[in-house]
Amino acid sequence: MSIVWTSRYAERAKAVKSSIIRDLLKITQKPEIISFAGGLPAADMFPAVRFQEACRKVLERDAAVALQYGETEGYAPLREMIARHISRYGIQARSENLLITSGSQQALDLIGKLLINPGDRIVVEAPTYLGALQAFGVYGADYVSVPSDENGLRTDLLESSLRSGPKCMYVLPNFQNPGGSTLSGERRQTLVRLADQYGIPIIEDDPYGQLRYEGEHLAALVVLDRQNQRREDGYILGNVIYLSTFSKTLAPGLRLGWVVAPPEVIARLAQLKQGADLHTSTFTQAIAYEVARDNFLDEHVKKLRIVYRERRDDMLDALARYFPPEVTWTRPQGGLFLWVTLPEGMDANVLLQEALKQNVAFVPGDCFFAPNLHSQEACRHLRLNFSNAKPERIREGIRRLGTAVKAQARQLQPA
Repeated sequence: MSIVWTSRYAERAKAVKSSIIRDLLKITQKPEIISFAGGLPAADMFPAVRFQEACRKVLERDAAVALQYGETEGYAPLREMIARHISRYGIQARSENLLITSGSQQALDLIGKLLINPGDRIVVEAPTYLGALQAFGVYGADYVSVPSDENGLRTDLLESSLRSGPKCMYVLPNFQNPGGSTLSGERRQTLVRLADQYGIPIIEDDPYGQLRYEGEHLAALVVLDRQNQRREDGYILGNVIYLSTFSKTLAPGLRLGWVVAPPEVIARLAQLKQGADLHTSTFTQAIAYEVARDNFLDEHVKKLRIVYRERRDDMLDALARYFPPEVTWTRPQGGLFLWVTLPEGMDANVLLQEALKQNVAFVPGDCFFAPNLHSQEACRHLRLNFSNAKPERIREGIRRLGTAVKAQARQLQPA
């Protein structure tokens, strides 16, 4: 007799759903489709030759280490390099403050495993990163959503949510995914102050912080937290867990992210990681270190900023040219995404079906809202990625999408 496997699944697995982004990526592999769906870096900017040289050097010099099991916390030279790199942005960390993860998505999963009990409330932005909703949802999180605007999380609406006693807050302050907004300096100060006042930890997710194309760098929440408490001892008692990744600056195929947190938090996360994968690939970490060293990463990021700024500007120009005036969109200062708002009555999920007929793809915005906020209002939004396609493809894709938008708008007009 065959086992009915669905009767054996754990309760937490029954509510898990596929990411619409991952499903769309299967469709958008077709060469005729111009995709603005995935948060994909530009493949033509991957430093492939540097990676080839790094593989050769690592295997010639240190194969015995690179191909062996490693410590759970991560490859020591890489952790030390990351600590030096983030110190330029005022983030004080030593190796004991760092854990290397298999992409920052694993970091979110480990944090969920560490912090969240079923029914715990998590404060998130509306909208917020879909991957975080997926990661925390597995552990039974309930979401308290706070609206955001062009200046990021509405901290003027935050305090009532903090009074409900949430377990933590999850925030993307720089060029937010999906909204593209950046949390203003004033709001950062307010957020850190309120978190300290109510004793609510902040999970600061910062995959895009180095990809700023205009404006001044704003201090990370983890830096402001240390300043707010007037501490000079780094992360001994910090209120912020900071996450970042190499996915947007080197290559997502590395699957390398990191967590910066107080040593006792890192130790607990490392114990949980042991049960997941023992450690992140030593070989991959050694390659990433060899590629990034000798100031290469800094120089490479400078090139990315030039290319991505051009592609952002091309998309903005094309939107202004091909979209009807009733549609609005954000103008991000960095990152990879634009957030588009359709006129009342339009639905981005319906628009996607028409857009696919035009061989262009995007992500409907409702999936970026916590489950209790799925509504017709949420369906008026869509996320567009501008980093992956080349300028001529961006212009043609927005032209096609504009045709689909106008077609749906005509259907809503009274006869």
